Amino acid sequence: MSQAAVQTQVAEPVLCINNIEVVYDEVIQVLRGVSIDVPKGQIVTLLGPNGAGKSTTLKAISGLLKSEDGEVTRGDIRFMGQRIDRQSPEAIVRDGIFQVMEGRRIVEDMTVIENLKLGAYTRSDNEVAADIEMVFEYFPRLKERTGLAGYLSGGEQQMLAIGRALMARPKMICLDEPSMGLSPLLVKEVFGIIEKINKEQGITMLLVEQNANYALKAADYGYIMESGKIVLDGTREQLLNNEDVKEFYLGGGNEERKSFKNLKSYKRRKRWL
Repeated sequence: MSQAAVQTQVAEPVLCINNIEVVYDEVIQVLRGVSIDVPKGQIVTLLGPNGAGKSTTLKAISGLLKSEDGEVTRGDIRFMGQRIDRQSPEAIVRDGIFQVMEGRRIVEDMTVIENLKLGAYTRSDNEVAADIEMVFEYFPRLKERTGLAGYLSGGEQQMLAIGRALMARPKMICLDEPSMGLSPLLVKEVFGIIEKINKEQGITMLLVEQNANYALKAADYGYIMESGKIVLDGTREQLLNNEDVKEFYLGGGNEERKSFKNLKSYKRRKRWL
């Protein structure tokens, strides 16, 4: 059992990424032995600088690597005990994983309702209309928007992207940079809704985010990735209180390190390098 599963006292994670390597164009290695456990019903965050491999990790989970000439060349990914890294994106959605892409990726020339119905395309039940009303309860602003989705504000588009994910009735949602391009007030609102959905719907979430403050405060457990590898992991409290995390991701740390020269020197002494 992984350290994450032990510390969160969960018998089995719903998602297991086991020592995967990802290569693009058969030559460019992006992920190098990444292992992550996501316990059922919890929020796990994956932090790191641009280019660390965070989005690639989500695409490996959701089956979108093939669209970019990427593949998992080593290791495996298991969801609820079943291997999924060789499945199609549609099959993975049917299994219960939905990814909210970076940049939202809504269909701009469709209405809000049409976008939400698109999220339910794998379903065959008669409760789609009821779930649309459920989405409007979380995002009442969307109910007022009757025009094309392309005319929504950035915050409203992000709400629509999350609402579209809910329409698939997922067991797990992967969120890629939900705060991107949003004002601080909207970031706070969106993260509040993410936490509310997690608590009320019991949906497991894997969150990739540049805003480490909001991500760690929302998450139960976190991983830090640099250069395609996991370099540090721990509970929310452990990471929030870690001096390296404070220094390089939360904008705090030891006040004695003030000059840029000292910061560069300290970077070379990171415990995870």
